[in-house]
Amino acid sequence: MNASSKIALILAVLVGALLGLGGYTFIYAKGYSYLSNNPSACTNCHVMQQQYDGWVKSSHRNAATCNDCHTPHNFVGKYAVKGRNGFFHSFYFTTGWFPDSIQISESQKKVTENACRHCHSEITTAIDAHRNAAGVNCTRCHNSVGHSESTAGLHHPEHDLITRLQGVTNLTSPGNIHDER
Repeated sequence: MNASSKIALILAVLVGALLGLGGYTFIYAKGYSYLSNNPSACTNCHVMQQQYDGWVKSSHRNAATCNDCHTPHNFVGKYAVKGRNGFFHSFYFTTGWFPDSIQISESQKKVTENACRHCHSEITTAIDAHRNAAGVNCTRCHNSVGHSESTAGLHHPEHDLITRLQGVTNLTSPGNIHDER
């Protein structure tokens, strides 16, 4: 057997092993479920159970699935984000290198902000028209809409103060960022 045949054989064995291991992992970890729009797929990893439970109790349960808020609203973007998230979620879950309190990544915050603006475009356009709202993200005030406060991963200390001062969310109260001055 010559050197090039040996290299080809070694590469074939490595590729076969990687494909076999990847396929087994995909089936064992229910990777196919992530191709669906079913929110329960997110609970395949037990670390996401709190987020799922928070969503079940949220105002968005009957209006939006996980993908509606956490993936772009186009085919390529959706599966690119799902692929990236799936890889890193699998990596961190397998290695155990995830924080006890799951936090949303900066790139995922942008996806979620765009999703808010996509579904609520009439409201966000009107809010953005006010000079005091420039550059304000929806999640600054509405950080627990899709999940409970404790699992939203977007806690903003000023939200506690705003909530205490306003009593309830009131888009026209004095000092609110939605007011035009």
